[in-house]
Order: sequence, then C-alpha cells, then structure tokens
Amino acid sequence: MEKQYRLAKREDFSKVYRYGKSMANQQFVLYYLPQPKAEQFRFGVSVSKKIGNAVVRNRLRRMMKEIIRLKKENMTPQYDYILLARKPVVEMAYADMEKSIWHVIRKASLYKKNDFTKK
Repeated sequence: MEKQYRLAKREDFSKVYRYGKSMANQQFVLYYLPQPKAEQFRFGVSVSKKIGNAVVRNRLRRMMKEIIRLKKENMTPQYDYILLARKPVVEMAYADMEKSIWHVIRKASLYKKNDFTKK
C-alpha cells in the first residue's frame, strides 16, 4: 500500500482505538475515526500474537493490505481505519477473507459505491 494510505504511527493507532468506533464480524474488527482534514483514507492492520507465529501474522497482514489496495476506490475517504484479525482468519482462503473484510466495511456503512461501475 502506498505511503499516503498508511496508518503507521503509534499515536495514530491509539487515537483511532480511543476515540473511534468499531464494527465486527466473526473474523475481523474494524475501528474507524473520521479525519475531516485528510484528503483520502489511511489504513492500518493489526494481527495479534495469539493468531500464530511471525510467518502466519505477516502473511495475513500482506493479504489484508492487498485486499484493500486492490479496491481502495471503494473506501470512504477522510477516515482512519484499523483492521484487526481474529483467530478464524488463519484457516480462511483469500476469497473468503476478501468477502469478510468487505462485509465488515459495509456493515459499518463505509463502503463507497462508484457510479462509473454501473452500466
């Protein structure tokens, strides 16, 4: 994911956790906080050590970031997002993970539909 879309600093994560809202399903928890001054969204990923070893956690992080990167135009701008993985994610295939991530984003009413995709 490009640098402008990354949520990387500890204080930014803390701010989203403390002041933001959350939405969850069985596999993911999405924290989000409006940032009116920002032009686009920023996105962070968190995978606990409870999920697995470093190889498993990094693989999940890469997959989660790639899912968002491929459809970043569907994310509502001017928000900071943090996506947390829960234990059931380890056994999921990429396609199932993609459905689950977009499900939790839609559930939070943050999925932006593009007018140019309709024909």
